[in-house]
Amino acid sequence: MKQHDETMLLATPFHSRIAKACEINQWDEWKGYTTPNAYTEVEQEYFAIRNSTGVFDLTPMMKYRIQGPDAENFLNRLVTRDIRKIKLGRVGYAVWCDEAGQVMDDGTIFHLGDNDYRLCAYTRVMDWLMWSAMGFDVSIVDETAEVAALAVQGPTSCSVLRSMGLEGIHNLKPFGLTDYPFGSGQLMVSRTGFTGDLGYELWVEPQNAEDLWDKLFSAGENLGIRPIGGAALEMARIEAGFLQAGVDFVPSEEAVRPGRSRSPFELGLDWLVSFDKPIFTGRKALRKEKELGSRYKFVYLDVEGNKPAEHSFILKGGKEIGTVTSAAWCPTAKSNIAFAQVESKYGKIGELLIAEIYYQRELQWTRVLANCRVIEGPIFNPPRRRQTPAPMF
Repeated sequence: MKQHDETMLLATPFHSRIAKACEINQWDEWKGYTTPNAYTEVEQEYFAIRNSTGVFDLTPMMKYRIQGPDAENFLNRLVTRDIRKIKLGRVGYAVWCDEAGQVMDDGTIFHLGDNDYRLCAYTRVMDWLMWSAMGFDVSIVDETAEVAALAVQGPTSCSVLRSMGLEGIHNLKPFGLTDYPFGSGQLMVSRTGFTGDLGYELWVEPQNAEDLWDKLFSAGENLGIRPIGGAALEMARIEAGFLQAGVDFVPSEEAVRPGRSRSPFELGLDWLVSFDKPIFTGRKALRKEKELGSRYKFVYLDVEGNKPAEHSFILKGGKEIGTVTSAAWCPTAKSNIAFAQVESKYGKIGELLIAEIYYQRELQWTRVLANCRVIEGPIFNPPRRRQTPAPMF
């Protein structure tokens, strides 16, 4: 039976190059696009991020262009942080909530011009953006398919971009933006990423995507450049302490059962809530939560042994007090790391807890009660991540 186009997964503008590089033919679906889970070996791709340069296709990330006289005011009403502090040519991390103060999603906001922004998000939020824009003089356009993007991450990433001819890129500060002429259009480079390492994200028109891929990999040929899939990126983001929507929290709009969504305070994102700015969606509920206390606390755990505590219960004194949302053995840090949500009275730095881990080998299930300790923050946070000028390797 012939398959109709509308039932098929979309291909990104880099697909011709990606398909050729994907030796093991291992694919995932991301927001309607076909993307590689791995190209060769996950471990090799992970170490490319940490030792040289890994390149990840970001194109399926949702991208919304927000423009108009009220663009700044609209975004300041939408998200919990003060958008006015994200200066022109800068990028800021933000979350937005519903009226109950529950997180709908997190993402990055690019300040591209006067009342001109791009919001990058994990979930499709056009309906919420349009509802929230009532009364504001703004235009909101879903430009996901109009912008191709690559994440270029790792210690040699700056050297690769300089080799590609991007003069002065080493002086770009973290969360900064800059533009270069490229092909028939422009190449925008942001010093951002999801790996916690030195890295950049490249944004280009789809018609120039293949040329960008070719030039990038030619420039990095002697610098250890390698394409990476979702599995390697997942290891890196856990090691760096980054949350993932749909994994570490349920976007409130998608939550079916009461009590399954979380507030910014319950995700350790209280630093993103600005009560000293004008009203924003969820402000009243978050102010009340700050006064009365939260239900849960987000914690980083250093887990005993080398069995990742995926989907584990967290115990204290034999009582179940929380669950693990993300977990991985982190090769660079040589640590078994987990993110967990626990009852708010637990989770003090240094507190000892128990992870109830189950794993299967040859159809045999094994139960392990592993000691774990609450740690202050991410275990991977190298100086090169923030260093300016960026170091050359």
